Amino acid sequence: MDYQPLWLTLKLAMVTTVCLLAIGIPLAALLAKSKSPLKAVAEAIVGLPLVLPPSVLGFYLLLAFSPNSGLGKFLEWVFNVRLVFSFPGLVIGSIIYSLPFMVHPVQAGLEALPPSLREASQTLGKSNWQTFVHVLLPNIKPALLTGTILTFAHTIGEFGLVLMIGGNIPGVTRVASIAIYTEVEALNFKAAHVYAGIILVVAFIILLSVYLINKRLARKGLPV
Repeated sequence: MDYQPLWLTLKLAMVTTVCLLAIGIPLAALLAKSKSPLKAVAEAIVGLPLVLPPSVLGFYLLLAFSPNSGLGKFLEWVFNVRLVFSFPGLVIGSIIYSLPFMVHPVQAGLEALPPSLREASQTLGKSNWQTFVHVLLPNIKPALLTGTILTFAHTIGEFGLVLMIGGNIPGVTRVASIAIYTEVEALNFKAAHVYAGIILVVAFIILLSVYLINKRLARKGLPV
């Protein structure tokens, strides 16, 4: 049994989730506050991965990051970085593909808060940043938890995009979903069962935890 794909899957999910906490929360706050007529366009762009086949997104990222593309040549020339068939490439692809799973719950949580909460904080002399960090975010804990867990769980199960941009390199880009595919192709169903079973159990525990914690937070009066 090779545990490397499971470790790579966990590592990819953790790095992607941390990156999306840093990127997705400010983006969700901007969308929740925006009154711009272009807001719908921005929301559609963020939500595209929900309806776009992963292989389509992976195909375009493969073209964009290819060493023959302008972006690929720039990255290799300036930073000496090649993203295709590498772990950093998987991380960037996963961030793009999992973006709506972080942004949508957080945006919905912020939009559900009453305007009086922000106004009361600002009346007491709090800055916009202090209001956001110390007043708004603590009141959307269920939304933050849902976004974090969904992002993590979604990254664990990703297949099409990972295969397109990362390929199937042992120890580098072969995550659990790719390992299952590889074992099935080799008719090694016993190993495929082990990988699939572990992913199934982890995904179930993650979702069960979300429901139980949100139920507990709902009892405390926080919007779920």
